[in-house]
Amino acid sequence: MANSSLGGRRMDDGQGRPGRRGAIGAVAGLGVAIVLAVSGCTDGDPLVTQPGPGAGGTASVAPTGTGVPTAAATTPATGGAATGTGAAWGGAGTGGVGASTTGGFHPVGDPVTVAVELDAPWAIATLPDGTVLVDERDTGVVKEIRSDGSAGAIGTVPGVAAAGEGGLLGLAAYVDTAGVIGGTAAGGTGAAGGTAPTYLYAYLTTASDNRVVRMPLEGSPGAFSLGAASDVLTGIPKASNHNGGRILFGSDGMLYITAGDANQSANAQNVESLSGKILRVTPTGAIPADNPFAGSPVYSLGHRNPQGMAWSSDGTMYAAEFGQNTWDELNVITPGANYGWPGVEGLGDGGPGGTLNGFTNPIVQWTTDEASPSGLTMIGGTLFLAGLGGERLWSISPSGDTPVLNSTLVTNYYQGSLGRIRDVAVTADGTGLLLVTNNTDGRGSPQAGDDRLVRVALSPGAS
Repeated sequence: MANSSLGGRRMDDGQGRPGRRGAIGAVAGLGVAIVLAVSGCTDGDPLVTQPGPGAGGTASVAPTGTGVPTAAATTPATGGAATGTGAAWGGAGTGGVGASTTGGFHPVGDPVTVAVELDAPWAIATLPDGTVLVDERDTGVVKEIRSDGSAGAIGTVPGVAAAGEGGLLGLAAYVDTAGVIGGTAAGGTGAAGGTAPTYLYAYLTTASDNRVVRMPLEGSPGAFSLGAASDVLTGIPKASNHNGGRILFGSDGMLYITAGDANQSANAQNVESLSGKILRVTPTGAIPADNPFAGSPVYSLGHRNPQGMAWSSDGTMYAAEFGQNTWDELNVITPGANYGWPGVEGLGDGGPGGTLNGFTNPIVQWTTDEASPSGLTMIGGTLFLAGLGGERLWSISPSGDTPVLNSTLVTNYYQGSLGRIRDVAVTADGTGLLLVTNNTDGRGSPQAGDDRLVRVALSPGAS
């Protein structure tokens, strides 16, 4: 890992930072220093063994049974066939095939616009019935993208105090098939096509903190609305930037939350602080008994501003992280591991994905003007990463072009054609990706119709 420079702190979406290149050179002419040895994670902690969702932002279906799901639960988070016909752009289908699809994928063709005139959108949440929800950072509004491409408001999350990079950030949907939360959503059919209530979780910046809230998703596709909000986890430190904000359910039934260092970098190394961490709680906000730090929601530490999260079908967890001035990162996340901030930034001694002096290295790093990584999703053996400052979509295949290769294949798409890309999600039928741009948040260069949700088709093969 390279030593960090603590001066000249930059905003985390590609503005106000020098794009300095480090000593590690570009690979294959891509302008990216890439290294991988997932099998070389030598921190002593095993990789997460429970399978996780294959499509970031896809609704999690609670494992069957009673009580709070445990880490041993193995029901695919996106399993179950969806009902309804969905939209022509790939809205309906199997509920996301990432957890059961193998091999690599790559985008094909030009992006197709699905919806336009979104106001600083931040996150995409897809439901197994094909419904797509997008939120707006500054207005606090959640919108449903309907089959005709219209974006109708289904409600405003209460308490949003947008400022700087804070506001309404991550979204995640949860289908309570196991009755973990209890109660029913009025008129709700459940995102899995049955009668189980569906809840929408949101990460927001308030006047005093960052927090996660839960709201019943009421109504039916085309006419959803939000019920009253309940707190799930409060007291996450806030600041004008470095708020983290991505939330996602694993198929273990637990909610994972990225929390930035809130401009207090030393707190990333303090297990007693919730900032500079990836957090893990139950759907009700309780602390899972198998968390690595007893009685704490902290799952991993030493993060600067992590945002994207995704899992492979074998349970390997990945997270993307904004660096400061030198390296943005893609990490393999293991429970209790320390990723080095603020002492280190990017890759250095110890090998890719390995651990030296207690700090775990990233498996891929980018110069900061090439990425500014935000949303992350995975289908089959390919990760897709949204780039803000880099204004492109990155694909990362940890096993290369075929499962037998032990090398990383990294490629970028749509450079400069869409502007800043904030989030990426797999369509519910698994045939494409949904991307949301972020050109109207005060740092981009909006074009007519911005911001927009677009779809790109996927084809088998990592390249």
